[in-house]
Amino acid sequence: MKKKLAIVFVLLLCVLVVLGACGEGGGGSTRLIMATGGVAGTYYPLGGAMAAVINQHTDVQVTVNASGASFDNIRQLEAGDAHIALAQNDVMYYAFTGTGPWGAQDNDPVTTLATLMTLYPETVHVVVAADSGIYSVEDLAGRRVSIGDVGSGVEANAIHVLGIHGLSVDDISVLNLGFSASADAMRDRQLDAFFVTSAAPNTAVMDLSVSRDLRILSLAEDKIQALLDAHQFYGKVTLTSSDYSFLTEPVNTVAVQATLVTSTALDEQVAFDIVRALIENASEVEEGHARGADIRAESAVQSISVDFHPGALRFFQEIGAIG
Repeated sequence: MKKKLAIVFVLLLCVLVVLGACGEGGGGSTRLIMATGGVAGTYYPLGGAMAAVINQHTDVQVTVNASGASFDNIRQLEAGDAHIALAQNDVMYYAFTGTGPWGAQDNDPVTTLATLMTLYPETVHVVVAADSGIYSVEDLAGRRVSIGDVGSGVEANAIHVLGIHGLSVDDISVLNLGFSASADAMRDRQLDAFFVTSAAPNTAVMDLSVSRDLRILSLAEDKIQALLDAHQFYGKVTLTSSDYSFLTEPVNTVAVQATLVTSTALDEQVAFDIVRALIENASEVEEGHARGADIRAESAVQSISVDFHPGALRFFQEIGAIG
């Protein structure tokens, strides 16, 4: 009887070991969930391209899930429903500090966020019709302007840009529309201008340019510098005809950064391996998505709004990207 009980105990122990291994990832690998964005956006396909590289070059196995993008992804990280995610660095800052749109929704600060690397710029566009008579942000006063969905990162960016030009939402006729809805409203001449924060070129802007002549407002150098001084998550960018064929001269503006973010709970070596795989094999990411061309060590450490994860920090220090 004792011998039978011993055999049963050993079998149960083996089952527990196998189950434990499956939880960490078969074959000794670590299994992680990456929260991205909607299937029609940039985050989801780029996340898939990055996951393929990570899976190929590390012992980490990443499963990519579609999501509601930045705000939703940070909530998933906080809840443990995702382990790594894509998010705008300004939204990360708001969540980490409990300010801006994150704090306005009575959310507690998410102080467990940690940066793995920045990926590519998400440019703040101020799009106007060419025949609108709007040539500067100041000209938006009294006009019909969409500033993005309520509580979105776009709305926060729009408020910043307006504010640095001495305007507030009270000085414009506000509409809170997403990119496609904003483009549709301008196509129907129900809108004078709209804000977009996204990678360039933006699909909604490109589609609208087929039916309406457009202009993207350029920000003055002193206004750009004021935004950089006031908010650590902005960087200066320039749009050209290579981004939008209808541009006849460069457009100077600001951008936030799409960022690969995680939780401080992620193992340090796993974080190190993920970042190394993406930096060393960025050309393979680019084969899966064009935004892989933006992944470079020198840019991956810029516009950091939340401290690096120790594993990511160690990698960038080892290669000399951070002093």
